[in-house]
Amino acid sequence: MTTPAHPTATPAPPSLGVAAIGYAFMGKAHSNAWRNVASFFDVPAFEQKVLVGRDATAVAEAATRYGWAESATDWREVIQRDDIHIIDICAPGWMHAEIAIAALEAGKHVLVEKPLANTLTEAELMTAAAAKARARGVQSMIGFNYRRVPALALAKELIAEGRLGTVRHVRAAYLQDWLADDQSPMTWRLRKETAGSGALGDIASHAIDEIQHLTNETVTEATGTLRTFVTKRPGNHGLEDVTVDDAVWATLGMTGGVGASVEASRVATGQKNSLRIEVYGTAGSLLFDLENLNELRFLDATAPVREQGFRRILVNEPEHPYLEAWWPQGHIIGWEHSFTHQVRDFLTAIQDQTPPSPSFEDGLQIQRVLSAVEESAANRSVITPVLQPILATQGA
Repeated sequence: MTTPAHPTATPAPPSLGVAAIGYAFMGKAHSNAWRNVASFFDVPAFEQKVLVGRDATAVAEAATRYGWAESATDWREVIQRDDIHIIDICAPGWMHAEIAIAALEAGKHVLVEKPLANTLTEAELMTAAAAKARARGVQSMIGFNYRRVPALALAKELIAEGRLGTVRHVRAAYLQDWLADDQSPMTWRLRKETAGSGALGDIASHAIDEIQHLTNETVTEATGTLRTFVTKRPGNHGLEDVTVDDAVWATLGMTGGVGASVEASRVATGQKNSLRIEVYGTAGSLLFDLENLNELRFLDATAPVREQGFRRILVNEPEHPYLEAWWPQGHIIGWEHSFTHQVRDFLTAIQDQTPPSPSFEDGLQIQRVLSAVEESAANRSVITPVLQPILATQGA
């Protein structure tokens, strides 16, 4: 089929056809969200049409297991199909730019996993393509799913309501240990040409996005340190060079006078998936840990000193973000629900013809921060400005 040079999104069909590209870790998480979202939320009609992967046998098995009607191995052919309206990109970062740009130019709405791309140049090209597509009614969103954890969504509401007063500083630490064993094998995530970076882009990007999202402020400068503790890992051809970082430390200067620190590691022995966020303001503070994702700790500094202390909020009430759709009070939800909320918000934005958040512009800004941290680390942690102009972001 021949694609028009500048296709325009047509009025929403009776049912939106969805194709997901990638069926491993993120493909499984996204597929679970697509399979379940309509059972709990009021969303426009859609169909899980196609799951795309390179291994025909493996992707066919995954498609059956994850609820897709069919499988395919050529994403380019899938993008050209008239019955496909949404492309969900769960492939490795080195593929993001080519797929996303092609999909947007073909008039398909695009959801892409974070980080936006492996390089700043690719991220800029993707953002430009998204802006052109948006003018034709074609939507795009980057998948920073932790924005959709109800406790963190509540934290943003409390900050926006002024319950913390003026936010002064934020601490964020994202710690994992899946690479703590120096005999853990090589994967595409440990090669710069396929992953772009290590802990920096993989998990520090989440922490940086949350810092900016919660405070509604923007990182303007950074200092950084990167470390690779295990420089060689067993691969298909003996020991192979690890060309990305195992851990990163950064301090961030932000608009509004906010200061922030970020730590991320994939070799933090004993830490499985701990994203800890601390927000300190003149009138209160918030604490969160992803390993206890149904809980938010809140200190109200306006209370009498003799009564002050962090109190536990179990974020499971229908009045809390997203939770009106789930279980009775006190029945906890999990990590996978953040992806369901993400799909719900994306579908709603398409239906309402409103730009979803976080936008590709938001993803580009994160990419600029990651680049500044990397540049700082290469220059003995010198303070490095986020130099490039930041494109206007869409509303949260």
